Amino acid sequence: MPAPPCQLYLISPPDVSGAFPDRLDRALAAGAGLASAFQFRVKGVDQHEAARLAAPLQEICAARDVAFIVNDSVALARRLKADGVHLGQGDGDVREAREELGREMQIGVTCHASRHLAMEAGDAGADYVAFGAFYDSATKISDHRPDTEVLEWWSGLFEIPCVAIGGITPGNCAPLVEAGADFLAVSHAVWGGDEVSAMQAFAKALRTET
Repeated sequence: MPAPPCQLYLISPPDVSGAFPDRLDRALAAGAGLASAFQFRVKGVDQHEAARLAAPLQEICAARDVAFIVNDSVALARRLKADGVHLGQGDGDVREAREELGREMQIGVTCHASRHLAMEAGDAGADYVAFGAFYDSATKISDHRPDTEVLEWWSGLFEIPCVAIGGITPGNCAPLVEAGADFLAVSHAVWGGDEVSAMQAFAKALRTET
């Protein structure tokens, strides 16, 4: 089936060891054409261990034509020759990251609920901006709670894609899609249960909405 206009941006769970590569492959197979990016987000390990954990996941993403994005670390993204890096507000400057990583690597920026931060990121050369958390998240606590108007505003004025994040499920994603989100960043909704069923539920929800 053709990919819907709004696609999934998968975020890894904290533990990607053991059988997780198989889970990722099953999820991407179940949601073929639905997920266009996977963010490698692992905390508390050194770069050598992170690279070891990333290797099979990066290979799976390449085989499925899914962008492999590294969370937080420009150095790790460069080491892995990843498809992109995602920067939080404390993870470095977009312009400096661009100089270090080159033009080909995607750079995304967390903008919370701030239109100002999003415009700054866009002016600095970000390839996408992320707003959230829209709902209560089981993955990451956030004090920021934007409403869907920020997605409507952004998508109506700018060509740079926007990502909605935070507690998104097949059951609550419709308002975000309708407001103009280009991507839905999801983690617990997929990895907290059966990943195949979750991807199938998202596929149904997104194709219904679009």
